[in-house]
Parts: sequence; C-alpha cells; structure tokens
Amino acid sequence: MIKLLIVDDHVLFREGLSSLFHKQPDFQVVGEAGSHREAVEMARKSKPDLILMDFSLGNGTGIEAMQDILAESPKTRIVFLTMHEDDDSLFEAIRGGAKGYLLKNVPIQGLLLSLRELMQKGTAPISREMSTRVINAFSSALANHSQSSSPLDELTDREKEIFRLVAKGKTNQEIAQELVISENTVKNHVHSILEKLGLHNRREAAILAARL
Repeated sequence: MIKLLIVDDHVLFREGLSSLFHKQPDFQVVGEAGSHREAVEMARKSKPDLILMDFSLGNGTGIEAMQDILAESPKTRIVFLTMHEDDDSLFEAIRGGAKGYLLKNVPIQGLLLSLRELMQKGTAPISREMSTRVINAFSSALANHSQSSSPLDELTDREKEIFRLVAKGKTNQEIAQELVISENTVKNHVHSILEKLGLHNRREAAILAARL
C-alpha cells in the first residue's frame, strides 16, 4: 500500500484527487494539505511514501515545502503535479530533489501508471512536454561543454610542445637540446607561454598542465 499525501492550494482539485486515489486498491491517502506549513506538519505526522505537490501554496511554495520535508525525511518521494510549464520551475524542482514533474493536464490513467512505476521501478514520471525540455537542456549542456575552449588553444604548436616539456621539469637548455633550437628561442617561447596563460613561473605552468 502506497501512503500518499496530496498538497495543493485548490480545495476542489485536492478533494477530487483524493477521491480518485481512494478508489485505488494500492493507494492510501494519508492526508491533504493546502499550505507550506500544513504540508510539512502533515508529512511529519503521516510519514507518506509519496507526495503530490503543487508549486503555489499558502504561506510558501511547493519548493520550500519539499526542502523542509526532505530535510526530515529524505526517502520521501515527491512528484510535482502543476500547471507551471516554464523551464525555471521544472529545473528548480529537479534540483531540489523532486522525483517527477507532471502537468495537470495528464490523463488519469497516465497519472496512476506513472506513480506506480515510480514506486515499483524508480522510473521518474515526467510529462512528455517537460521531458523534451530536459533532453534539450542536457544536449545543450553537452554541446557547450564539448565546444568550450581550452587555455592551450591560445598557444602555437611549438609553444604547446615546449609547455609540455616545461611541465615535465625540463630546463631551457634541456628543451633546446631536445628540440634542436637555441636556448634563447626556448626562453622567448617560455615567456610567451606564461604571458598567454596568465602564469608567473614554471611551477604554475606545471600545476596547470597537471590539471589539464
């Protein structure tokens, strides 16, 4: 039996949901709340397995209520059921610890199926419209990461070669001998490398090389 707490500031919607779940053999509605304070107190008292949460609540928000509830009961699964379709609300909920994000236009059978799969398999219920936004945001983040420039992009091929040797602790003389160039040329390259990378000495160059 899944113990369910319903949190929504609209009484009619809340009672309609409660009536729906009372008819389900595997759900037990352990409480209803319409405000931040009521949600936290009811969660503390009834210890639900699952909470359906809206964003807009009396004397607070669903995000604040979620944070307070999870601070006391981190294993409680909270799913937002809301009219908020904006990206900010979606990602704020996910970052805050929500296990799912459904819009209130979800079909009843879809809602029941999503919640059962969450409790049985751990599958995160997310409305189709919102899942597309999650995928797009993830793809964008990957693209930005792959296209992000490296500090070494500022260096010429010869400077990169010398930078690697400097990082290995080689002296200007040793680098000159290895690359068959003059020591003065090496010195000029090292000066250019440090200047381009915003470094002050060889030790900082070695640290940067290790990090990269």
